[in-house]
Amino acid sequence: MKRHKKKHKGSGDATIPSVRNSHIPLPVRPDEQGLAIAFLGGSGTVTGSRYLLDDGETRLLVDCGLFQGAKTLRQKNWNIRPEETNGIDLILLTHAHLDHSGALPRFYRLGWRGTVLTTPATEALCELLLPDSGHIQEQDAKFANKRGYSQHRPALPLYTEADAEATLGLFNTVPFGEWHSIKEAVSVRYHRAGHILGAASIELKWNDRTILFSGDIGRYGDAMMRDPAPPYQADYIVVESTYGDRRHEQIDPTVTLGDYVERCIRRGGTVVIPAFAVGRAQSLLLHLSRLRAAGRLTGIPIYLDSPMAINASEMLCTYMDEHRLSRAECDAACDIATYVRDAELSKALTADPTPKIIISASGMATGGRVLHHLKEYAPDPKNLILFAGFQAAGTRGASMVAGAKTVKIHGEQVPIEAEMANLGMLSAHADCDEIMRWLGGFQIRPRHAFITHGEPSGSHVLAKRMSEELAWDCSVPELGSWSILR
Repeated sequence: MKRHKKKHKGSGDATIPSVRNSHIPLPVRPDEQGLAIAFLGGSGTVTGSRYLLDDGETRLLVDCGLFQGAKTLRQKNWNIRPEETNGIDLILLTHAHLDHSGALPRFYRLGWRGTVLTTPATEALCELLLPDSGHIQEQDAKFANKRGYSQHRPALPLYTEADAEATLGLFNTVPFGEWHSIKEAVSVRYHRAGHILGAASIELKWNDRTILFSGDIGRYGDAMMRDPAPPYQADYIVVESTYGDRRHEQIDPTVTLGDYVERCIRRGGTVVIPAFAVGRAQSLLLHLSRLRAAGRLTGIPIYLDSPMAINASEMLCTYMDEHRLSRAECDAACDIATYVRDAELSKALTADPTPKIIISASGMATGGRVLHHLKEYAPDPKNLILFAGFQAAGTRGASMVAGAKTVKIHGEQVPIEAEMANLGMLSAHADCDEIMRWLGGFQIRPRHAFITHGEPSGSHVLAKRMSEELAWDCSVPELGSWSILR
């Protein structure tokens, strides 16, 4: 097990610390004794993943994600109170995406100094994602104050880059597939989930019960990531349902991507691809490199305009056991684009009228450099805005894919005249059939399954399908609800 090199002062030695019993009053939970689970995020929405396990003495969290999307969801990030972090000495992290990890620096800012336990690749990605998130929030607050479009005076960041850097000192890492004791009668094991580098499903043994958290389940037969590891058995399952009511198109993403790009370039346009910096950007680079190798996209400039996505792409060749690519394929994917790290070069790219491909974060157009590109390119019908996967309700991406004529960016209404498309088959999430395939690997029927991390329609459709096809006892928990794990 590895402790992050920036060890926080007083955080302990390089061992998994025991979870201490807390004498601070716990949040209200059912009066009934025993192990209980609270759904503090990722319920009724695909963001904010956060699950609290509490047996009356010991408490720990699985995931600590940011709410993203609609304003009503984002405001929940401000609702975390210092007392809510009391007694939680350990957070188990499934993977690095901000909807699973992004509230960790908020916890730190509120005084939390526990331990974050995860896989080595997830820790490495969090070293990129969390400080970048803090920086973006600081910049967004600064921009809001400059333009005066925030309702708060002054606008403040949820946390800072310094908060995020300090949070990294709380990380411990463990390998896949090995049991690790947390305290007496409580142990944990991480299983590969596919999805992105380091992503895991988390299995907990708590006295005589086993609870499995799926995390985000990856695709089967994905061009880059390995298949999710098959499950074995558990008494209780918490399973994601991002695509619980949808199937991915069974078409070749490489060919489809090439067709969209070439059509746009022929009419003199620029292709702007909002992409998640971790996972999706690397998948896009892989498909673009295959197109170039096949003799397509010759002479078309390709830019990766996201320092975080650039760093994450370089990690592909560091964590070779996490994916199915050869060294040559890794090198080709990483070499296909011109990397744009400097903000001034990014601005020059926005102003350049030359037809080109720009990949930039964020994937749902919720922030980052891609917003400046959208302001420039979305009003022109010769351009193409090409999304690459799930767009959560309430995000700019969801509005644009749904056909919005304008979107609000930096306090301004920006007209949308460019061609709009979404390559949903590039999603790193299992679709409904793939989720059912993963669930079908359980050799013993669980006592109960909780369907979370999805829009309400997707969660309920998946619950119905699990009940009918697997004969499982299922429920879709409401945000803030508790259940006793008997």
